[in-house]
Amino acid sequence: MAQSKKKDSAPPTVQYFAAVLRLLRERAGLTQDELGALMNYTGSAVSAVETCAKPPTDEFIDAAEKALDAGGLLRSAIKYLKLERYPAHFQGFVQLEQEALRVSSYCTHLIDGLLQTEGYAREVLKAAFPPLEPDEVEALTQARMDRKALLDRKPMAVVNVILDEPALRRQLGGPEIMGAQHAYLIECAARPNVVIQVLPMSPGGHAGLQGPMKLVETADQAALAYTESHGKSTLISKPNEAAVLARRYAMIRSQALGPEESVSFIEQLMGEL
Repeated sequence: MAQSKKKDSAPPTVQYFAAVLRLLRERAGLTQDELGALMNYTGSAVSAVETCAKPPTDEFIDAAEKALDAGGLLRSAIKYLKLERYPAHFQGFVQLEQEALRVSSYCTHLIDGLLQTEGYAREVLKAAFPPLEPDEVEALTQARMDRKALLDRKPMAVVNVILDEPALRRQLGGPEIMGAQHAYLIECAARPNVVIQVLPMSPGGHAGLQGPMKLVETADQAALAYTESHGKSTLISKPNEAAVLARRYAMIRSQALGPEESVSFIEQLMGEL
């Protein structure tokens, strides 16, 4: 009964993978222990995936693909299973983000997830309310780290990030974690495809007071905008509506410090820790 409940509550993609794995294993005439031995896993590990007690890792999928000579059937699931590691409201955007030509974001209270260190991301997730279970925090932290593949992707994607000063000053995890986070931002800013700008508090009013946003230029050159708050998200695809946010973003960029000044600003904050 407990196993059935776990299977029913698992995401549909995980359930489908479990069913395909079981069918391929049974067609090959293998027990769970026998398949596990071929994969260098235990039979209980195979059982955990087939009953949806645990989602399959990329390494598990690769091992099962080879052991069952699945012709790409299992490996093709990796892309879709990765999406299940993210909150439901964010899954659609992640797919767009990873295939985008350009991703631009304006962040008001936290550093953009693409540029977070593992330590910083973990502290953000540990602060969630209602609280997350420790294994949920770890799974979501690793999922956030997986998004960084965009920074090294070929063809190269351009990433523009505007950070409101409070996002840089908010202490998450103490000086050591914040120092590492600031250092990582400076490291990212040195990349040829990443532009980081800081919007200081000193000017007062600015075009970004209405809140954070993300803009995406897709492979077919469509311009989309994305906003989220309290576990709800909105993807804006109507050209006239997305254009309004694009113009607003352009104004925020003009009001922010330039890239070199922004790096100097972050370095100054590091010295204050």
